[in-house]
This record gives sequence, structure tokens and C-alpha cells, in this order.
Amino acid sequence: MASGQSIAGIVQQALAEALDLDHDAVYQVSTSGAIFDGVFEGFVTVADLRRHGDLGIGTFDSIDGELIMVDGQCYQARSDGSVRIAPDDLLTPFASVCWHHADASLEIDGGVDWAGLAEMIDQRRESANATVGIRIDGHFDRLHVRAACRTESGVDLAEATSHQAEFVHRDLDGTLVGFWTPQFVRAIGIPGYHVHCISADRRFGGHLLDLEGHHLRVELNWTNDLRLAMPAHGAFMTADLAAPDDAVVRAVEGQSASVRDR
Repeated sequence: MASGQSIAGIVQQALAEALDLDHDAVYQVSTSGAIFDGVFEGFVTVADLRRHGDLGIGTFDSIDGELIMVDGQCYQARSDGSVRIAPDDLLTPFASVCWHHADASLEIDGGVDWAGLAEMIDQRRESANATVGIRIDGHFDRLHVRAACRTESGVDLAEATSHQAEFVHRDLDGTLVGFWTPQFVRAIGIPGYHVHCISADRRFGGHLLDLEGHHLRVELNWTNDLRLAMPAHGAFMTADLAAPDDAVVRAVEGQSASVRDR
């Protein structure tokens, strides 16, 4: 086929669209246990990922930067601070995407930091047992982000991100995308908030560490279905897929290294 997609894949996609099978579903590549254990080999293409959603987050083969999907376009925020449109043939070892629609929304006019914004979202979440897709658009006085540096498989994620690149961007419009994931799926998904961001001009992006913003619109998408794509060979088959410890998750999600102000 000219698109590179198999006939079986085209039929499966058409059936999913016709039967609305991806509605309110999160499609996830691999598990948190695998990525934390150092399984960084990509096995699902960006093209395949885009067939399952228009909003999402993740990383790329050898954890080469941060994956941000917004409005159906997939971007790669790299450790040198650059952002590019991710080629359709680029591979991901870990990602989560969904078809975004706003089941609930809130407008925030005053100034807020990430802790305050997360608390506001917590008050709107309907359950501690359901994954929530998140999109936030608005103006940010300050965005503190990180981008993972390319690392080959075999090094656990805590060590791999100990030398991550961090940046601070100021006074820009942008979009945050991500998920809140319940504790009970911690061996599969990263529990709590996992959010990436990208500027409106698509020049800056990364994994969100902190923010200061105002005039924000928050859209929340309730999900009730989780679909997993898992590799059938390679390091995944012998990896320790147990849930990562809370301390390790906190270290990876909020670790600090050198910070560059942009």
C-alpha cells in the first residue's frame, strides 16, 4: 500500500472508526514498569499512534526527547531545546494517546502555578479510579520543562534521566496535554499527573515540571477503556515489569539537573 499500512491494518482501523471502538479509550504503548526498567526500544510508529488518538504524550526510541501530540500532530521536543514534527516512521517505546473531547471544562482567569492548577483539576475529577485526559490552553508567564537525553536500553529510567536537559520558557502562549492516572494501574501507567507542553508557535516544548500562568482553559476527558500495545520480543520479554516505587516515580517526574532560561 502507498501509505505503508497493511490491508489488515486498514480494515481494523475502518472497523474501529465505524464501531466507535476508540471512543473514551486510552491507547498505550508498553507499560510504566517496562520504561522504568530501561526498555527504551521503540516498536510502534508515530503513524500507528496517530490512528488511535489526537492528543497524547510519550517518548521516542532510546528516550530521545519528549513526545507531544496535539490536534493530531505529533512533535518531538529534544534535549538540545529544539522541537520538530515527528516523522511518521519514528518509533516509540512508551506513549499514551486518546481522542480528545471535553467532558468537563473550567476557565481560570487569575494567576496560578502547577500545584494550584492540579488542585483545581482534582476538584473536578469525578473519581480516583478513572484515567482523565487533559488539555490546557492559555498564557504562561513561566514554563519549566525537561527533555530526556537519548539513552540506549538497559539503563533504568531514574539513571537515564539524571542528566536530562531542563529549560525555562517565559511569556508565551501554549498548550499542555497529558493524563491523570489512578494508583491501581501503577504497573501499567504512571500514577498521578503526567503532562507535556508545547508553545503555540511550536518552537518550545517538553515534559512539564512547573508553571506560572493565567487565562487558562482546562478541558477534561473522562476515559473508561485502556488498550495496550506490547512488544513480543527483545528486552521487554525479560524485563522486571513490577510497578516502580513511589520515590523512583517522584525522582523521575521532578528531577532537576542544569536549567537553561530561554
